[in-house]
Amino acid sequence: MAEINFSDDEKAVIARKIQLYFSEELDQDIGRFDAEFLLDFFAEEIGPFFYNRGVYDAQAVLESRFEEMKDSLYEIEKPVNTVR
Repeated sequence: MAEINFSDDEKAVIARKIQLYFSEELDQDIGRFDAEFLLDFFAEEIGPFFYNRGVYDAQAVLESRFEEMKDSLYEIEKPVNTVR
């Protein structure tokens, strides 16, 4: 799995969301540094679970599409007379 990296802008947005969550849901104020530290922890420790779930979901979609393609190909197959 590739390392999960966010751009500076993405980190700022996510850190702000973490700060808002702590403020609104936990009634605690945390600074941007702490929020980014928490983001790094989640990205490293929990991120792979979300990443893998996305991979599994994408795989399921591709398998479904592949089955549809196989059915479409079967529909256009020409009959063959094997008896002579």
